[in-house]
Amino acid sequence: MRVSFFLISIAFNLLILPAASATSVLPLTLEQLSTRASLIFYAQVTGNVVKKDETNGHIATFTEFEVIDLIKGSAGERHTIKQIGGHHKASNTRLLIHGVPEFQIGKQYVVFLPEKSSLGFSSPLGLHQGSFSVKIINNEPVVISGSNLSTQAQSGTAIVQLPLAVRSEMPTQSRLEDFINTVRAYNVP
Repeated sequence: MRVSFFLISIAFNLLILPAASATSVLPLTLEQLSTRASLIFYAQVTGNVVKKDETNGHIATFTEFEVIDLIKGSAGERHTIKQIGGHHKASNTRLLIHGVPEFQIGKQYVVFLPEKSSLGFSSPLGLHQGSFSVKIINNEPVVISGSNLSTQAQSGTAIVQLPLAVRSEMPTQSRLEDFINTVRAYNVP
């Protein structure tokens, strides 16, 4: 009797509990993001289209950005990235890849991108780490990070770790101008 109750409760938990999954990436400093990225821009999202990718049949999200400030690399006034995953409404299929950032239409971001993959995919470096939202706070554009910007660990490759001016009351925030200038400084030969 106890064995059957135990087996039933295990089966019930397996059916009811959602699947647990995670994506692990090593933390990257602002220096590493800046020097490893082939393209860095400050932009506003103008569109998201989810469709089946023609090259491999997987669901992909195509996000179009209107580039406000090209910080590093080469891009036109508009730049589209292709990321794996998304909610394909036509087939009511969702492919969720943990850590891949979702960009919201009308919002502004500073994005650090590597070279495109052989299939044309290009998610931000370090997944969510390579995407910083920009918000207006007290009439000033501010970069928002999920981590403390004032305690960026040194990567060991720079001769001098460049300081990033952050808001003392909110160390996860920095003035956009200071943030962009620091990123540009990391890329000066």
